[in-house]
Amino acid sequence: MPQPDLVIFDCDGTLVDSEVIAARVDTELLAQAGVQIEVEDFIQRYAGLTFTETVLLIEQEYKVPLQASIIDRSKDILDRRLSAEVQAVEGARAAVLGVKGPRCVCSNSAPERLQGMLGRTGLLPLFDGNVFSARELPSHKPKPAPDIFLYAAEKMGADPANSFAIEDSVHGITGAKRAGMRVIGFTGGAHSWPGHADALTEAGAETVIRRWADLQPVIAALSEWSEAD
Repeated sequence: MPQPDLVIFDCDGTLVDSEVIAARVDTELLAQAGVQIEVEDFIQRYAGLTFTETVLLIEQEYKVPLQASIIDRSKDILDRRLSAEVQAVEGARAAVLGVKGPRCVCSNSAPERLQGMLGRTGLLPLFDGNVFSARELPSHKPKPAPDIFLYAAEKMGADPANSFAIEDSVHGITGAKRAGMRVIGFTGGAHSWPGHADALTEAGAETVIRRWADLQPVIAALSEWSEAD
């Protein structure tokens, strides 16, 4: 069975159930600023983006100015909530350990937040320091730009075309596809919604899984299919 050069895991909403917590914090802050968005709608539209990007989009879409301080307030509140509440998605640890070749994390989250979330959930040691944040890139371009995926591939000596990324958001899938990688969608997080799998497929995921137990069989099948193709 052919082995991928690299398997890349997204963090928020994929390895850890942070998206619901973040959406609740951010929609509460937006409501205080006069912008009413339901949590479910917020997740569907903005999951996978940084809150800075989200604020800019909301200002454009809703035609309202938002104070820059909302970003700092979100960070402070969310960091406290995540440090106390975030949990690993069920099956994530076994899925990561099931990847016998090179593996890493690629995320839009800040490095210190990644360390905190992965540390709290016990997943951090499984990546041997290979946890990459778009905030640390020379370009500073987050997903949906391909930069973080290409950076990880270069650092780990992997061919993007023979690498898999597992992503729960349209923006993450878009970035991985732009990097020339094969992408598996994931809908096992607590923030998943009806139509989530369809949205990920439309964004370019080759297939979508809901349970981490399905990851290894799917990678094996897709790898064999690529060889046959």
